[in-house]
Amino acid sequence: MELQNKLAVLDKLLAQYKGIVIGFSGGVDSTFLISEAYKVLGAQALAVTVDSVFCARRELAEAGELAAAIGIRHKRITVHPLNNRTVATNPPDRCYYCKKTIFSHLLDIAAEEGLTYVADGSNMDDDKDYRPGMKALKELKIVSPLQQAGLTKADIRQLSKERELSTWQKESAACLASRIPYGEELTPEKLQRVEAAEAFLAPLHLKHLRVRSHGDLARIEVSTEEFPKILAEPFKTKLAAFLKNLGFKYVTLDLEGYRTGSLNEVLQK
Repeated sequence: MELQNKLAVLDKLLAQYKGIVIGFSGGVDSTFLISEAYKVLGAQALAVTVDSVFCARRELAEAGELAAAIGIRHKRITVHPLNNRTVATNPPDRCYYCKKTIFSHLLDIAAEEGLTYVADGSNMDDDKDYRPGMKALKELKIVSPLQQAGLTKADIRQLSKERELSTWQKESAACLASRIPYGEELTPEKLQRVEAAEAFLAPLHLKHLRVRSHGDLARIEVSTEEFPKILAEPFKTKLAAFLKNLGFKYVTLDLEGYRTGSLNEVLQK
């Protein structure tokens, strides 16, 4: 009943918005949100996917397919966050400046469309990690209906399963910039290298995966129980050769395994 109560609160919020633009990445949270917004608001709900160097091509393609399957109106816009020198220098609060840039574009689209609100897919669990982008959302008065309704990631997965959304088991993704340590300048080449590295590993169907780029060193994070998949021959040798061909000089497997926001660990010391 508690979950159904949260869902009722969400639907009530969406109905009150009357018209909404939703930042849509194709992840678990935003997919559930656009599905529910379309159910409540129909044509007054618009999903907008941002194409930038921070987004993996496969994620962009999946977002388009998901929006089409749900039936919601969908736009894809191109944004160039690296044109902002503060974003490019990659400070610890990079996400603040990036979110401000992206959601300012979404506010412009809302104004053009005559829609009252802009929303993101934040949920109740998003306060548990370092997320400077949340400050930008508050400053721009972006609404977070999933969070306002008290929905956790587990709640959203359960409701997505009930709605038969294909994303209900999808692993959480993060922008490609999250693979590069703070203070190391971001370039399209570095981001594309990380994307290519993770795409090479994709056929292993790893539950969790990040390839962190530390200059000439690639640090692979996967769940510890999946280490054998990485270390099995001949894949291990092919992987090392592929990453070195991308420009990495050293290839490592992180013995601590995958953990969310591992590059934020330096900020806690």
